[in-house]
Amino acid sequence: MADDDVGQTRGARDQRRRVRTADPADERDRGLRSVTTVQVRYFASARAASGVEQETVRLPAGASVSEAIVVLRERHPERLPRVLEAASFLVDGIAVRDPSRPLPDGAELDVLPPFAGG
Repeated sequence: MADDDVGQTRGARDQRRRVRTADPADERDRGLRSVTTVQVRYFASARAASGVEQETVRLPAGASVSEAIVVLRERHPERLPRVLEAASFLVDGIAVRDPSRPLPDGAELDVLPPFAGG
């Protein structure tokens, strides 16, 4: 029986050594948020240029729309930069007039290329 006790003790000790890393939700709860996650949605020619309908972008906390655009240009350097030059943007459904506007964590950033017609 002594052997069983030793094994159980060692197992418990091994479990104590395992340290759980902080979950992003835990970091937000403690005010340690250092990353802003943005869901980017592409429409029309922006979708064709990026090759994806939407994607998740992780940026430093407090990053602006302009900083997000830089990341999008780097991710899709072939055709998207040209579209981004003429595009309009919405953050959570509201038109962006000032690209230095900070992006809130969990925001949706819509990329809207110029549309023809009326």
